[in-house]
Amino acid sequence: MKRARRFAFLLAAVFGSACAVSVAPVVSPDPTVACPGGVLAWRLEIADQRADRRDSERVVAAIRDSITKSLPGCRWVESEAPSIAIELHRFSVVRQDEIWQAFAEWSVLVRDQGGRTLTEFQADSDVQRPNYRGVDNEKAALQQAVNEAMQRTLAGLRAVPSVR
Repeated sequence: MKRARRFAFLLAAVFGSACAVSVAPVVSPDPTVACPGGVLAWRLEIADQRADRRDSERVVAAIRDSITKSLPGCRWVESEAPSIAIELHRFSVVRQDEIWQAFAEWSVLVRDQGGRTLTEFQADSDVQRPNYRGVDNEKAALQQAVNEAMQRTLAGLRAVPSVR
């Protein structure tokens, strides 16, 4: 029975919720780092690579808002500029018994205007949360996972070496 329960949990994690839950952007500005690499103009590219992309616009918008509002010293442009590319791999939440497990996983690639890689890293979070009464546990678990992954993302972006 324990093995069947564990297998069911793994299946739920792999084929988890389509994630119709929306999360708030994570806004965490740092007055000491106006913009990554000392450059004021950046191109931000976010690609949703998940198998199920039903809520892609909302998820991408939350990630984009988190980045742009946390780096208010940057100008976000569409033209020739250094780039921050985020590739979304997993954004889901599942419930198994009385535990909610949320996943927020993406990779970040920062390149200078010439295309040279400045930094590359993963920003992953796996959160387990008990099922509390009177709380939207699905949303709370996913928000916590997004908060953790975004804090890792912002820390990595703030550590980008000078592009000049």
